[in-house]
Amino acid sequence: MAEGLRGTGAALAAFAASDRQFHRSRPPARRGRKKGGEDHAIGRSRGGLSTKIHAVVDQDGLPVKLLITPGQASDKTAAPVLLGALPPGTVVADRGYDSSALVALVRDRGGEAHIPTQSRVRIQRSVPADLYRKRNLVERFFCNLKQFRRIATRFDKHAATFMAAVALAASRIWLRAIESSP
Repeated sequence: MAEGLRGTGAALAAFAASDRQFHRSRPPARRGRKKGGEDHAIGRSRGGLSTKIHAVVDQDGLPVKLLITPGQASDKTAAPVLLGALPPGTVVADRGYDSSALVALVRDRGGEAHIPTQSRVRIQRSVPADLYRKRNLVERFFCNLKQFRRIATRFDKHAATFMAAVALAASRIWLRAIESSP
């Protein structure tokens, strides 16, 4: 009988040594995964944790394409994704989307970009004032979108769930516009 128990003392001693760790209330020493997990489109910027919603709207101010990115991501990186599936046309954007690569992308697709340059750029592009005023269509869409408390405060942890809530709110904005049109 003693032969069957031979060699198990070291394993029991190792278990007894690590067993003392389980008597305290504290988190485990190793989680086995990186803290924070997968990307939830939550980024750190100067104001704290945030998420950016990028939108393309039509001539009536209704959303056509939506995208979310972490708060610290540049607007310039989201623009090619937004414009990728859209037909060529006139693109009006604010200074955050100013990049020569984006203007070239719109031009190569057969469209026309009306994006003012940032103040630090030497050669300034002129933008017609009447076209640049059309940017308020996007601003009005975001104002309508922020009427939905769930969107304004981002209750959802996961990016897919938040994007679904944004899409649902955008569809409600579309429905309101359809109901109110004659």
